[in-house]
Amino acid sequence: MPLVSSGSLVEAAVGQKTAVLAFNAITLEHAEAIVDAAQITRTALIIQISHNAVRFHGGDMGPLARAVATLATGSSVDIALHLDHVEETSMVALASSHGFSSVMFDAARFAYDVNVSQTVAARQLAHESGLWIEAELGYVGGKPNAPASAHQAGVRTDPDEAADFVLATGVDALAIAVGTSHAMSTRTAQLDHSLIERIARRVTVPLVLHGSSGVSADQLRAAIGAGISKINIGTALNQSFTTAVRDALADPAVVDPRRYLAEGRRAITEYIVALVGDVLTNSKGG
Repeated sequence: MPLVSSGSLVEAAVGQKTAVLAFNAITLEHAEAIVDAAQITRTALIIQISHNAVRFHGGDMGPLARAVATLATGSSVDIALHLDHVEETSMVALASSHGFSSVMFDAARFAYDVNVSQTVAARQLAHESGLWIEAELGYVGGKPNAPASAHQAGVRTDPDEAADFVLATGVDALAIAVGTSHAMSTRTAQLDHSLIERIARRVTVPLVLHGSSGVSADQLRAAIGAGISKINIGTALNQSFTTAVRDALADPAVVDPRRYLAEGRRAITEYIVALVGDVLTNSKGG
């Protein structure tokens, strides 16, 4: 079936009091593995291509986006395509022409007023193109120039400010800082579930959790119960992929890339299948 909209998947999750899982793809193998897992689990998923992944592919978002669209067409479950962590409005303007239905515009590194003004400009472009748009308030750790700790004072999202930000910008979803960090290689992040609940009571749009690779399954379930509707995961896929490739290459006779890339792809699929079972299956309707 063709690509569906990210917004429709998130809204469906909100209605069912659960969350949609969104996975970052860097290579074709990532995308294939995500779609395979979606079909195995019969679960709609979002495939995300980040600004950094676009840079990795020479600044052209088209080839990988078209590959995802092709994979979605052959899928028996819904797949959406999301452009993640965009820092330039020029990329927002290009997204819809490459099959993206949504974009996350990230100006959280700036002061509040600048974040608002830049996000408003991005939202105008996005909505003119029919794109659902996510923004960020607070500062999730692990990004360049990020605070040293996700627990540092002033880093986490303030509920009242979040309400004002959503009203001022008109965005469709809000990524919040509640104790996660990007690029975590261990699942040791400690979420502030009370803060998630307070933000959820104050804002009128779905809430998004970034940096979720570092969060345990039980904490993710609790985050969904507190009000998170979209969960982003990237680093954990790369860990699974790289570990499997490294193990395959331990055999010096392995020289065909298909041998080790297949192992990496399989590892990503297995990780996602397990995560869907651990996080979504046990949280639906709760």
